[in-house]
Amino acid sequence: MTSLNAPLLASSSLLSPPALCFENVAFNHEDKVLLGPCSFTLEGTGPTLVMGPNGAGKSLLLRLAHGLILPTQGRVAWSSEGTPRQAMVFQQPVLLRRSAVANLIHALAVNNIPRRQRSKLAFDALERFGLSACAHTPARVLSGGQQQRLALARAWVLSPQVLFLDEPTSALDPAAIKAVEAAVREFHQRGTRIVMTTHDIHQARRLAGDVLFLSSGKVREHTLAEAFFDAPVSRQAQAFITGELVE
Repeated sequence: MTSLNAPLLASSSLLSPPALCFENVAFNHEDKVLLGPCSFTLEGTGPTLVMGPNGAGKSLLLRLAHGLILPTQGRVAWSSEGTPRQAMVFQQPVLLRRSAVANLIHALAVNNIPRRQRSKLAFDALERFGLSACAHTPARVLSGGQQQRLALARAWVLSPQVLFLDEPTSALDPAAIKAVEAAVREFHQRGTRIVMTTHDIHQARRLAGDVLFLSSGKVREHTLAEAFFDAPVSRQAQAFITGELVE
């Protein structure tokens, strides 16, 4: 599924992405603290890889950042005035019951792109993500890797300043993982801020500019990728990198 926030600007060029600030943010459910309290700022070029064991709170953090849910404590804020254009691609793509190209055209229509521009933008995005041959194929019969690339293409045509990716390669084979990672790099090179969850250390080494590490709902470290992988400070991160159980 691809979720978009904020109106799409007429120009396809991207403005510099603003910083994302979590200010004493926590999220509770039925009197249980699932995340936080945590405070951090994501800025710089990234990409930011959000890492941690299963149940650490990675997906919850992305949903709070994207505004899909509200914190029960604290504030999520952007350094710019207003909310930047942002999109989120989920672990399991949720696609419309129509062709691949129609999924993209629908997203453009919802965001008020002029009708005369929609078809070209959609087909150009499919070509960029290696899906031209699948343009008229029903989206839901595509392979898992193709569906994930289609979700990324759908985000691409909307020119987000910020793209949240929640474990986008967790169920994919090596070739599909390589294709998705190449797409992530394209977004980054275009100037989109990438915030992506993963538990795959090798993938994080390939993609990360900085790492936000969580365990048990707490942010244990936020540092440059090289420092995190070479000399993690917290005992939880040390255990995670060496393949031990994380408390």
